[in-house]
Amino acid sequence: MKVIKRDGRAVDYDRTKIQIAIEKANGEVTDSNRASKEDIKGIISYIESLNKKRILVEDIQDIIEEKLMELKKYELAKKYIVYRYNRALVRKQNTTDETILGIIRNDNREYSSEELEVTAAMQRNSIAGEVSRDLTRRLLLPEKIAKADAAGMLYFHHADYFLHPMIDSSFINIGDMLENGTVINGTMIETPKSFLVACIVATQIMEVVATNQYGGQAIDMIHFGKYLRKSYEKLKNQIEKENAWKLPEELMEELIKGRMKTELKSGIQMIQYQINALEESSGKRPDITLFLHIEENDPYQEENAMIIEEILNQRLEGIKSEEGENTTPNVPKLVYVLDECNALKGGKFDYLTKIAIKCSKKRNYPTYLSAKKMRENYENNVFSPIGEENFLLPWKDENGEYKFEGRFNQGMVSINLPQIAILSEGNEEKFWELLKERLELCFEALMCRHYSLVGIKSNISPVHWRYGGISHLEKNEAIDSLLFENYSTIALGYLGIYEMTKIMKQESQIKLQGYEFAIKVLTFLQETVEKWRKETKIGFVLCGITSKNVARKFAKIDKEKYGTIEGITDKDCYTSSYYVPEKEEIDEYERLKLEVEFQNLSLGGAISTIELKDAEENEWEEMIKFVYENMQYVELHKT
Repeated sequence: MKVIKRDGRAVDYDRTKIQIAIEKANGEVTDSNRASKEDIKGIISYIESLNKKRILVEDIQDIIEEKLMELKKYELAKKYIVYRYNRALVRKQNTTDETILGIIRNDNREYSSEELEVTAAMQRNSIAGEVSRDLTRRLLLPEKIAKADAAGMLYFHHADYFLHPMIDSSFINIGDMLENGTVINGTMIETPKSFLVACIVATQIMEVVATNQYGGQAIDMIHFGKYLRKSYEKLKNQIEKENAWKLPEELMEELIKGRMKTELKSGIQMIQYQINALEESSGKRPDITLFLHIEENDPYQEENAMIIEEILNQRLEGIKSEEGENTTPNVPKLVYVLDECNALKGGKFDYLTKIAIKCSKKRNYPTYLSAKKMRENYENNVFSPIGEENFLLPWKDENGEYKFEGRFNQGMVSINLPQIAILSEGNEEKFWELLKERLELCFEALMCRHYSLVGIKSNISPVHWRYGGISHLEKNEAIDSLLFENYSTIALGYLGIYEMTKIMKQESQIKLQGYEFAIKVLTFLQETVEKWRKETKIGFVLCGITSKNVARKFAKIDKEKYGTIEGITDKDCYTSSYYVPEKEEIDEYERLKLEVEFQNLSLGGAISTIELKDAEENEWEEMIKFVYENMQYVELHKT
């Protein structure tokens, strides 16, 4: 029998350690309250009779406590619990105070960087986050989940927000909030009567949303076309009144459109500058995604094409830094949808895609989403990612209509696949046993996320729950109905497919055996989340994680525990998601074809990265055509 230690190591079972622990507690009580040698032998025999191949050390300790209670050795059981607690204190060094002091001194690497000026607001939020993380680890999470996180078995995302009843990311129903009005900080906001006002209201909504959740938010810009037309009609009435003697029709139209374009430019500029000027409570810019999609039957198609063109042109131009130089803004993120009308196949809106390519070459945005591939994976639907790369599951309302806006992700936990491979030492039987055990831990951790939201009342964030951001619940109504039946998702993340495969098959996923093993693992993960989804009626999904923070934490822990392993722990961080490292010799198109199946198995979110280096214009266009036909979601970079 193997005993799984708190740091994830598997060691041989040793009965003498149980005997020593109980005897130390024996020394703290009177003779009548002590466990006899026969009692101790009986406890050991019971543990061994379980015939487990692997058992957690915490489970052994739980059994000892239960058996002592059954023997009515209540005083001894109490002393054993104290002994166990004191051992935990010895093991656990409380570094919270030092971490907070490091934040204040601005010398804590996790919370500072040379590129980022740390403000007082950011320091305040970081300190609050560290306190929240400490309380979460010590008091709120089950001990084994907290220890699994500390040991790098899993990553409990956003532990610094777990104290607060907040959701992760959301697809804000901006169309509903603009069309039907909303309430912000107790003030009624009515339907805008022009494009510029719609932009102003939208940024106000984005700001309030950002302060009441910890992940990203997505906004579908398709809803703004109608307000651009309102502006056109409003300007037309104004100009006709100003020019009662009637200008020639062509000149009149030119004047109207000229003023409309001025308002269009001002509105998009206002969104871009407002978002970059906004601060969450954390002191950082809010993580906002603008979804850019031309729909075939959209009555405001022309207006929306104009809006997308202006967004791309302003991103291409950049924004001014404090030194007055044009720089690339990090927000908002732009997701540009490739469809039949703009996939460089002679469509009406191909010109927009050519602007997007110029933008990608200079600013590394937008990212590209293939409507063709997405429809294949999501029941003929096209919708925006939320958060970093998260996608929702298809969901229908009571009328059988698909709905994506006004939905959200409850939270995420990620699994450390390379660590499982390290512990398995190439033994597949051992790998699958350990993977199943770790997935059970991840499930428990995800359910902690879920239960933290159960019972939460709508008043906790009115902009989300009462005034249209997500729903229109009554005052003090619980949000529970939105936590089930796939309305919201909850994500299992993974990374390090490359390292896992190298350890288990001595080759990466670009080779046949490595590819087959990697696909087998991802298929198992996907089947596991589907099983959880059916059993719980909660929207579990699988996501490929690109977070460098998670990849660094896992790699750092594993290097400290298992030493430097060539090609695995001899670097700062593990490889993101299912990615193939650049050092692997493979043609770019072949690599992307390889990644298609990984994307198809990661329907909760995945994005592939394409480096085009010094490619010519036609090479970029050929890549866009390839993406439309083959890849669901990619980011293109010029390096």
